[in-house]
Amino acid sequence: MRLIQYLDAQSRQRVAVTAGRGEPVRSIEGFDSSYALALAALQARTPLQDFVEGLPMQAGNESCAELLAQGRVLPPLTHPDPARCLVSGTGLTHLGSAATRDAMHHKLSGDEAALSDSMRMFKWGVEGGRPTGESAGVQPEWFYKGDGSIVAAPGAALQSPAFALDGGEEPELVGLYVIGPDGRPARLGFAIGNEFSDHITERQNYLYLAHSKLRPCAVGPELRLGALPDDLRGSSRIRRGAELVWEKPFVTGDANMCHSLANLEFHHFKYAAHRRPGDVHLHFFGTATLSFADGVQVQPGDRFEIELPGFGEPLVNPLAAEPTGFALGDVHAL
Repeated sequence: MRLIQYLDAQSRQRVAVTAGRGEPVRSIEGFDSSYALALAALQARTPLQDFVEGLPMQAGNESCAELLAQGRVLPPLTHPDPARCLVSGTGLTHLGSAATRDAMHHKLSGDEAALSDSMRMFKWGVEGGRPTGESAGVQPEWFYKGDGSIVAAPGAALQSPAFALDGGEEPELVGLYVIGPDGRPARLGFAIGNEFSDHITERQNYLYLAHSKLRPCAVGPELRLGALPDDLRGSSRIRRGAELVWEKPFVTGDANMCHSLANLEFHHFKYAAHRRPGDVHLHFFGTATLSFADGVQVQPGDRFEIELPGFGEPLVNPLAAEPTGFALGDVHAL
């Protein structure tokens, strides 16, 4: 089952179940958000999919693709107060293609003291990121992206700040969570994500990673409920007008990661501040596929397209540049 949040013809927020491509969505009566659905399912102590299946629905006459074309689809999970949505991610989590894996293993087999800090952390993940017992595995790289205000809707522009050196796509799997009244995280499901980062800033020095991640991102358009296949294979592409500038397959899912999803979730939610009842979390699980790594230089107006079979419509967002930014001296004494 997949859900979307959208605006109806009267600009009221609705939540709906989607079906196959081209088929009309079915709006869920009595609920206007996936957040409200999640809270009600928690209160009923019922799995979200079962809870939704028991609700009355009204068939519309518009498909998800038509709603996307009209700019009426919202991110699939939002909090009424954007400040209570934490957007974060983990890096150095994916093994990449077979060729990349082989090259990585050759590098990792040498003297650990000769490895960069990033390669050393990747090696720790390969060796200890998939615990089989009750103890947690090694912790991953972790970063903060922002709160709910940075999440662009499907189809909306990803605005690169005026001070940015780059604004490139990162096709990723995103976990969507609500913290229950008892402080226990509840995963609603997963969605496609474009983590969107400043790769030139990050490449200057890995300690600039935190700066490079403070950028907009996009999630959606559809929220897939329930468990995932271990092996997920999608496509990431960039279009410039009618021209296809770059396209590459990407892999994700548990089978293609050096950290298990369970290990990544544990290390995110082990912090008490990340388990505040009622909060929403959007967590990006990383990627091994970037157009930046292939030397692509994106331009304002370029469209990022990320597609993953089983997740419904692709996630499409154009790149925009912030015309003016915050200036030196704009902080003033009160």
